[in-house]
Amino acid sequence: MITYAHLTRHPAAAPSLIGMTLPAFEALWADVEPAHRQRLRVSPLSKRTKAACQRAVGAGPKYRYALRDRLWLTLFWLKVYTTYEVMGFFYDLNKTHVEDILQDILATLATLSTFVLEHPDPSRRKLHSVGEVMDAFPEIRWVIDATEQRIQRPQSTKDNDRQKPYYSGKKKAHPLKTQVVVAPNGQIGAVSESVSGGSPHDLTLLRQTHLIERLAPDEGGMMDKGYQGLQKDYPQRRLYLPFKARRGHPLTQDQKADNRQLARYRIVVEHTLAQMQHVGVLAQVYRQDRDGHSQVVRVVAGLVQRRIERHR
Repeated sequence: MITYAHLTRHPAAAPSLIGMTLPAFEALWADVEPAHRQRLRVSPLSKRTKAACQRAVGAGPKYRYALRDRLWLTLFWLKVYTTYEVMGFFYDLNKTHVEDILQDILATLATLSTFVLEHPDPSRRKLHSVGEVMDAFPEIRWVIDATEQRIQRPQSTKDNDRQKPYYSGKKKAHPLKTQVVVAPNGQIGAVSESVSGGSPHDLTLLRQTHLIERLAPDEGGMMDKGYQGLQKDYPQRRLYLPFKARRGHPLTQDQKADNRQLARYRIVVEHTLAQMQHVGVLAQVYRQDRDGHSQVVRVVAGLVQRRIERHR
């Protein structure tokens, strides 16, 4: 079985197994331990019955593995994204016990995945240094994009077609969509709830989150071609979108040059999304309950955020 004690003797294998180095894991552990205990203290409901807890925190059956090893198990699952049966084989556990551990630790990691745009501070620090601001677009505060992940095709019944809401004609698959907001320095500003890939459109999802309204008058946002029409909603905002060719109206050379210039700076959000999709749980077809996808994405985004803060 792969535990923290085993990996300390082979530290070079840690990034391949959990997506981070041992020092980075120790830093994460220092935050997870108090956050986990705090979450258990304030949790009013039982995990299984969802009823009010009758016993104090710590009562009941004990986990076979210590909290540090359960955190390691969770990061290992996020990185390799194998089945519960395989995880149970590695850790000598029933697949139900593996699921219980994952749900418990993911809930704690989700409490650590907080992003600045979701809890805006009126006195937030402006970006002024050359290393933190796009030289060509100094007013840009956020770069916005949406990412999709394929899921297993929903099973329809005779009276209920469950596939249609999730089917994307563009992708020819059934994905879940998540909106991610990134600052010019690469830090994640916000992560939306996961929605079906069939609908809504990227533009509709952005409208529903009202993120543009959180920009200050002297701040701007940057998006891709999928957000055409947003300028009509916010004519007073500084929004930068590439030109889009239409039937009978090809792009001019100047418009193509402008698009290339925007692409150079919008790549920051692509790099952040690529780091998130490098984690196995977001790189493969998602097999778990769709209701838990939002939590998994937020946990992965929180882990990527920690990496970006260390190596900005």
